[in-house]
Amino acid sequence: MTTIEHCVDECRHCAGLFRLGRDVEAALDMVEVFEGAQQLLISAPAPIQQDWSFVLTHMLDCQERQDWLGLADWMEYELIEVLQKARSAK
Repeated sequence: MTTIEHCVDECRHCAGLFRLGRDVEAALDMVEVFEGAQQLLISAPAPIQQDWSFVLTHMLDCQERQDWLGLADWMEYELIEVLQKARSAK
C-alpha cells in the first residue's frame, strides 16, 4: 500500500468517526490526516496544491462551525479526490 493509499484510508476512517458522532476522537485523528496529506501534497504540482488549500480551508471552516457531517463529506470526497489527483500526477 502506498502512502497516498494509506492517507485515503485514514480519511475514510476519520470521516466515519465524525459521522458516528465521535468528534473528539475524530478531531485528534484529523490532525494526523492533515499533516500526512500536507507532506504528500507539498511536492505536488501547483494546481493540486491550490486544490489542497481550497479543501483545507473548507474543512477548517466546518470544524470551526462544528459541522461534523460537512467535515466528513469534505474529507471523504474532496480530500480523497485531491490525493488521487496527486497520485496520478506522479
